[in-house]
Amino acid sequence: MSKKFKVKFKFEDGKTPETVIEATQGDTILDTALDKNIELHHNCGGVCACSTCHVYIEQGMDFLPEISDSEENFIDRAVNPKLNSRLACQCEINGDITVIIPDQSVHLGH
Repeated sequence: MSKKFKVKFKFEDGKTPETVIEATQGDTILDTALDKNIELHHNCGGVCACSTCHVYIEQGMDFLPEISDSEENFIDRAVNPKLNSRLACQCEINGDITVIIPDQSVHLGH
């Protein structure tokens, strides 16, 4: 039986209220968001070939896999990357986390 974890989504757009949802262990942040109709761009289809699913991990970075070289390269192309930046398509959930979704209107589609 797969474990369940809480994922809190916060939004930088200032319009969307915080949302807490349940995720299944091993699901990605992107899949979890899309399953619950949370808008999160993903121009490449979630295969680590763009930076549009860029998010910030506010809490729970230790519950995500280590960042790959490929993911790090695409994060460098994201709008306003920070030390806690990740690509939602590459983050399999293995614990309770808090995710900040940047304003989706500023994505350039890299």
